[in-house]
Amino acid sequence: MRRDPTMAAVVVPDGVPLFEAAIPISVFGVDRTSTGGPPLRVAVTTADTGSTAQTTAGLVLSGFSGLDVLGTAGVVVVPTWPEPAVEPPDELVAALRGVVDTGGTVMGLCLGAYVLGYAGLLDDRRATTHWHWLDDFARRFPSVHVDDSSLYLDEGPVVTSAGSAAGLDACLHYVRREWGAAAASAIARRMVVAPHRAGNQSQFSEPEPPRVTDSSIAAVQLRALEHLADGVGVDRLASWYGTSRRTFDRDFRSATGQSPLRWLLHQRILRSQRLLETTDLTVDEIAHRVGFSSAVTLRPHFRGILGVSPRHYRDTFTTDPHPAAPTPQ
Repeated sequence: MRRDPTMAAVVVPDGVPLFEAAIPISVFGVDRTSTGGPPLRVAVTTADTGSTAQTTAGLVLSGFSGLDVLGTAGVVVVPTWPEPAVEPPDELVAALRGVVDTGGTVMGLCLGAYVLGYAGLLDDRRATTHWHWLDDFARRFPSVHVDDSSLYLDEGPVVTSAGSAAGLDACLHYVRREWGAAAASAIARRMVVAPHRAGNQSQFSEPEPPRVTDSSIAAVQLRALEHLADGVGVDRLASWYGTSRRTFDRDFRSATGQSPLRWLLHQRILRSQRLLETTDLTVDEIAHRVGFSSAVTLRPHFRGILGVSPRHYRDTFTTDPHPAAPTPQ
């Protein structure tokens, strides 16, 4: 079976968020050949035999192609999946397996990775999904090598991405892989987005805060946040708690699921992220404000957790702290 490299098929499930559905449709379905984009086109189908799909906003989508378009498309994109615990229809699973078996590429963006997992396409491969669902994903698919620190992963015939906007990075990566950097840049330029974010860049998401039921531990955490700039360490936290460090460490782990040392480090990195985004302080000044002795100490910890340097992070996510005044008309 010959697959059409210019054709992308997008599988839209019922209950899809409009943003997730729009990402691959926007990348593959808009003619940008006049500005250097590749000659791509898109067909949109549903995940089952239904003729409509309702979005989370209540909009009803219609006019879908049949599932048979998966038989000729060069790439098939599952942009999300409404319920991770619900397996996809057998017809869709068979069609996705057929895509891979005949030389095509299947992409699972965000929770769409679950569909690839249920289809067995991720067995013995690396994969990722939205950070909130990583633990659940790993439990459901023990044969998958789950990567919790990447925006997207390219395993040849299958590509997976982290949540929401990371799907855009994955789609642009696919264009770059198949059509070259200039083609991907042309699409990104028209969409007014960054042309390339590395797949191994960490998901820039604050972890879900632990549910601390121990009010004494919670009080220590709040006090620590007030004194981050003072360089407080675990010994100081233990003294506030009123026990030995060993007892405090045990109680803290029991209440939060992580060590106090790691919690402190993450709080310092989180605060440094906010300062990089919203101020023009130097990296050295930020290091002191979050409790590190210098930028030299901050940089390896920052890179170790987020996969990029503070400067790279600022270039990507900065918000101008001194916006220019509007020009008089």
